[in-house]
Amino acid sequence: MIGVLAGAAMLIGAAPDGPDLGANLERFTYPWPVQTMTVDVVGQPASMAFMDIAAERPNGRVVVLLHGKNFCGVTWASSARALAKAGYRVIIPDQIGFCKSSKPQAAQYSLAMLANNTRRLLASRGVSRATIVGHSMGGMLAMRYAIMFPDAVERLVLVNPLGLVDRSEEGVPYVDIDTLWATERKTSYASIKAYQQANYYHGTWKPSYDRWVWMQAGMYAGQGRNIVALAQAKTSEMIRTQPVAHELYRLKPSTTVIIGTLDRTAFGRGQAPASLQQFLKAIPQVAPDAVRKIPKGKLVRMEGLGHSPQIEDPVRFETLLLETVA
Repeated sequence: MIGVLAGAAMLIGAAPDGPDLGANLERFTYPWPVQTMTVDVVGQPASMAFMDIAAERPNGRVVVLLHGKNFCGVTWASSARALAKAGYRVIIPDQIGFCKSSKPQAAQYSLAMLANNTRRLLASRGVSRATIVGHSMGGMLAMRYAIMFPDAVERLVLVNPLGLVDRSEEGVPYVDIDTLWATERKTSYASIKAYQQANYYHGTWKPSYDRWVWMQAGMYAGQGRNIVALAQAKTSEMIRTQPVAHELYRLKPSTTVIIGTLDRTAFGRGQAPASLQQFLKAIPQVAPDAVRKIPKGKLVRMEGLGHSPQIEDPVRFETLLLETVA
C-alpha cells in the first residue's frame, strides 16, 4: 500500500510529507494479519499490535523480534520470512507508543513497562521461552526483558543496540519532554531521511529505504501528529534516562551482539553541546567494552554495514541471524 500511496502523493503534488497513514498506521498494510492485545496504561485500555507468524516446518522454537525507535515490527519482515522458512515461529510486536499500537497521552514510558507488556503478550500466545532479538532501542528492550525474565530467554541477539553507555556520565545534559515534543512536531520526510542517511546508512541511500521513511512520516501527516510526536518525545526521554550500561553483568543468557561497523548512531548527540558532540562515540566504538561486561557475550562485526543491516543487506544479515539463533 505505501509504495502506491507515496508514489501517488509525489505525482499529484500532495504534501511533501506524503500520505496520511494514520497515527496508528491504519492505512499501512503489514504482510501478515495484525492482532491486538489490550493492556492498561494509567487506568485506560491500550491496544498492543503484533504479528504471530507460523513456521513452515515447525522446529518447536520461537523467535521474538523487537523493533527500534524509528522502526516498526514490519521492518523485520524479510528476517521473519527467513526465520519462518527455517522452522521458527516468529512473534513481532509493535510496542505501546509505536506504529500500529496505541499511543496513550498519559503513558509514562519505561523499558520495564514495555518488557512486561511483551512478557504478557508471549504468555497470552502460550510462549514461556523464546529467543529474543532486538534492534536499536529494541536491543535495549531485549536486554531489560532478559534481566527481568532470565528464565524466559533461550538466547539473546542484539543488533546495534542503544543503551550500552550512560550519556549522563559523558556530560550530555537532560532535555525535558516538552522540548523534545517541540522538536518531534517538526518531523518530516526530509528530516527523517536526512537523519537515517547520515547515521544509519553512512551517507548512502537506496530507493528501498524510502518505504520505511514514508511509513514513519505517514504517522505525522494527519490529525494525530501531536499524539505521535508526544509518544516519540517520551520514548526518547526513556532511552536517554534508562541505559542498561550499568547492568550488563546481569544478562544471563548467551548473548550475541551484532554490530554494523559503519553505524554512526550515538544517541543523545543531538542534545549535546557542540563542544561535546565530537567526543560521543558511536555504537561500533562502545560495543567492545560493553560486550566484555556481558557474562556470555559475543561480538560479531558486519563489515561495511550500518545501523540497520537487516534492511541494508537482508541476505547477508539473515544468513548470520540463522547461524546465531540455531
